[in-house]
Amino acid sequence: MSLATAEQNTPEALSDHGSSAHGAAGHGKKGLGNPVLGMLLFIVSEIMFFGGLFAAYFSLRVSAGTWPPEGNEAFLIKEHVLFPSILTLLLVISSLTCQIAVWRIRRGDRVGMNRALLMTVVLGVVFLIGQAYEYTQLGFGVADGTFGGTFYILTGFHGAHVLGGVLMLGVCLYRGGLGQFSAQHHDMVEATSIYWHFVDVVWVLLFSLLYFI
Repeated sequence: MSLATAEQNTPEALSDHGSSAHGAAGHGKKGLGNPVLGMLLFIVSEIMFFGGLFAAYFSLRVSAGTWPPEGNEAFLIKEHVLFPSILTLLLVISSLTCQIAVWRIRRGDRVGMNRALLMTVVLGVVFLIGQAYEYTQLGFGVADGTFGGTFYILTGFHGAHVLGGVLMLGVCLYRGGLGQFSAQHHDMVEATSIYWHFVDVVWVLLFSLLYFI
């Protein structure tokens, strides 16, 4: 037996080899990436932010005798429910297309991911345009009583979040077009989808609260 062979068969060498093999096997296991973890922490702060807005809304509502208050067009808000219902449906569909993008890239389908992201961006832009149009049709403004103020603050902040989500989706689409995502590396797409789902859930709650409850 040669000296080199003897060294390879020593307990230390065998132990090192086993550790290396274990490390290589464990290397394929991946936890939450930094973008996903960061987004989850950001969502927690956003939940507290919107929770404060909802709490303020309910406080004003409880203290008011009639809600929405009579005396201006805000009292007729429930008669304008059809158009925002369509916008809500589009936003819910966009959440589905965003998730499809995640499913596609998990399978390594870059083309499918890009198509789903593009559809999500288009639906998000349509929602923003539709919301801006709705503002012109309501007949009341932010200064028209407590309902007007809370309505525009709640929907306006949400609209700003939708805009942020559209920009994030646009960046994902741009990077996806450059081929920077794969089945193994797509944390930004995952993180953006989490944000987009959160924005959609918030809108469904806002829509139900402002137009039906």
